[in-house]
This record gives sequence, structure tokens and C-alpha cells, in this order.
Amino acid sequence: MKRLSGLMLAMLAGLATRDMPEPAREFPLHGTWTLVAADKILPGGALARDYGERPKGRLIVDTQGRYSLQILKSERLRFAADSKADGSTDEFESAVMGSSTHYGTITIDETAGRLVFSIEGASFPNWEGTVQRRQYRLEGRELSYQIPPRADGSIPISVWRRLD
Repeated sequence: MKRLSGLMLAMLAGLATRDMPEPAREFPLHGTWTLVAADKILPGGALARDYGERPKGRLIVDTQGRYSLQILKSERLRFAADSKADGSTDEFESAVMGSSTHYGTITIDETAGRLVFSIEGASFPNWEGTVQRRQYRLEGRELSYQIPPRADGSIPISVWRRLD
């Protein structure tokens, strides 16, 4: 009888675990990343700086793939006035052209080897509400990806290092 009871318990335990949901996988890009490089590949194949010699940036991704990204050119002009509204044309241009920010959700299309950014808000308004697919590479603590080619044929590249 004890043997039969043991078999029944084992069988019931097996049936119960069969119906349990698998634990959710943590999103592989989850964490805080710091910018290593913001460069571009020129049409001839040469690599050039895109956001100056010492760009700054942060990419934060939560466990569900919601992200916030900022890239800043270190060499942006400081405003002479202590008011953003009172900047000169050159100061405004430097501020806009020296920064790229956006947020939304990011997923991974493993079959195509692409990151998929669904952009909700951006410093460049034309990106808002768009979906961008970017070829990427994730090796250890380093993430790199290519942005779609610009009108001039250059291809921006971002390289990030995981902080946590």
C-alpha cells in the first residue's frame, strides 16, 4: 500500500509541475549602459566621430524592454545667457545637433539579428511613433548597433558597455 501511495504521489506531482508556467526570462538588455562610442561609417568605409571625441550617454532598459536613451556631444556650446530661451542661433544648433534622445520599448528579433526600437518620444520629432530595426551585436558586457543610413550615406554606430 505504501508503495502504491508513493507512486500516486509521484504521478500527481509530475502532473502538477507539467501545468506550471515556465519562469519568465529576464530581458537580455535589462540594465544600465554607458556610451563607449558614437561614430559613423562614411560612404567610403572610413570611420569618423559623430558626437565628438568624448561623447556621453546613458541607455537604461527595464525588465520589460522599456528604455530611455541619451547621447550628448561633449563639445556642445554653452549658452552665454543663463536661459535656454535666450540662446543664439549657433548655441541652438549646437544643442540640437549635439544630442540624440529617445524612449519607448525595445525588443529583439533574434531571427533577423536586429533590435527593434518602438519610439514613443524623441528629441528628433520625426522619430516619434516610428519603429526602427537596427543590426546589433551583444558580446559579454558590450552592445553595439547600427542606425539606418542617413541621407548622406553615412551609417551611425553606437557602442554601449553594461554598468550593472
